[in-house]
Amino acid sequence: MELSPPPSGLKVEYETLFTSDCLLFLHELISTFDGEVDQVLRLRASRKVHLDLSGDLPSFLESTTHIRSDPEWRVLPVPPRLQRRHVDIGDLAPCDTQRFINALLSPAQGIQVDFDDGNCPTYHNQIKGIHNVYKAVHNQFYNVPHLSQAPVLMLRPRAWNMVEHNLMVEGKEAPGPLFDFGLLMFHCGKTLFENKSGPFFYLSKVESFMEARLWNNIFVWTQQKLGLPLGCIKATVLIENVLAAFEMEEILYELRDHSAGLNCGIWDYSASFVNKFGHRQAFLLPDRSKYVNMEKRFLRSYMDLLVQTCHRRGALATGGMAALLLPQDITSDSHQRVMATVTRLKLLEIEAGVDGFMVYDLSFIEPMQKLFKLHSEGDNQLQQLRNDVTVTPDDLLSMPAGGVTLYGLKYNIAVGVLFINAWLSGNGHFFYRGQVEDSATAEISRSQVWQWIRHQTRLEDDSRVVSRQLVCDLMKEVMMELGVLCHTVKAVQRLHTAADMFLEVVLKRDFPEFITTYLNQDHTFLSSQSAGQVDTDKPQSKL
Repeated sequence: MELSPPPSGLKVEYETLFTSDCLLFLHELISTFDGEVDQVLRLRASRKVHLDLSGDLPSFLESTTHIRSDPEWRVLPVPPRLQRRHVDIGDLAPCDTQRFINALLSPAQGIQVDFDDGNCPTYHNQIKGIHNVYKAVHNQFYNVPHLSQAPVLMLRPRAWNMVEHNLMVEGKEAPGPLFDFGLLMFHCGKTLFENKSGPFFYLSKVESFMEARLWNNIFVWTQQKLGLPLGCIKATVLIENVLAAFEMEEILYELRDHSAGLNCGIWDYSASFVNKFGHRQAFLLPDRSKYVNMEKRFLRSYMDLLVQTCHRRGALATGGMAALLLPQDITSDSHQRVMATVTRLKLLEIEAGVDGFMVYDLSFIEPMQKLFKLHSEGDNQLQQLRNDVTVTPDDLLSMPAGGVTLYGLKYNIAVGVLFINAWLSGNGHFFYRGQVEDSATAEISRSQVWQWIRHQTRLEDDSRVVSRQLVCDLMKEVMMELGVLCHTVKAVQRLHTAADMFLEVVLKRDFPEFITTYLNQDHTFLSSQSAGQVDTDKPQSKL
């Protein structure tokens, strides 16, 4: 087992985390499950090849009909601290110490402690973030409420597609999620359990019940190894892939002793259609800025089915994250407009029966809690069984009508470039045009540009074809707009590097499965980390 030396300035944090006992535990955990991780990733590739070669579309599995048709089984009830989580803070990268402390001091019911979508997984960020969780769990932050009184921590390790370059186990780079999960459980699992505040997790980018089964096996093994009661780990699975939408009951069934429910979000889920079917003309996804929202049939059906599935099995169903930022001047028109938009969208989720959702901006916590109280009863909405819902494969696979706008194309280019630029700066999210953007919005942005080029889609504005040349021309315009925000020569160079990398991704013949995998294996990103770390404790500027 080989572990890289500590990043600059994190010697104490490194030594706190990487004790000899912890390293032994990590080695055992990773060597036990590494082969199964490879297996689920190969299963993903195999399913994709089958869909491409056969032209088939996903449907509900015949082999698991007995699970779906059995009305008796339920997930175990969740602990009291999870029963009322109307409003969580989402996308919180814990390496940002001040924002993490602000969240712990907030009236939110939970915090999505995010090592995935909103986090850039540099070695510095992982160690800083995991150590900050350690400090929160062991009450080492000054003037922060005790673990049992602060918002509950919902820990989100990286997804299966990510590797940890700084840890080699038996000659292989470690799976990123096992690195994160192992450190968090070893150092925090017992204390969280003793304070009736965990250990609770979010599981990202799960694509099948086989992946849920792997997580369940990992939970059972870990609880036994650490002397914790079976079933004390609880996990919410994010259904952010179209294939997983057809296996929601099976995913719950596999995790029934460890389930905290399912979560639905809009952008990773929408991007998965391009990932799986993007080369098919029938799955051309129109401009997300104009035609894609949770009121569209394919997304509304997915949310309704998720709520119905969860509540039928006694599991909690949670909605997505409001990414908008609330302008501070409460008398301004923009403040009222943003508040009205978020209220309308979150009311849609409440009325669909969700038991909670997330916001990024802490200013939304109390207004959204009041909204929940006004339009629902009790701690959750488990009593809303949604027997009115019947969702077919056609409902889930029905693409919305609409075309491509010049505004939408330029917006997607800007988001994609700025995301790569953020990663090259060591940040997993950034602010642009009044909202937070992260890997989920970067995924849908670059997916759409790739797909529109592939299908030679025409702009609604002037009938120009979305081509390599048009995207390169628009890139110059976008760079003129973004360039004024760069205040140093280094920042300008980094932005141009990000633009080159974005074009590389969207012009590829074959669709790169995840932009985060692509970046995490790219020499430019890896060399930017060894060149020095940005200070992620400093607040980022809003673009």
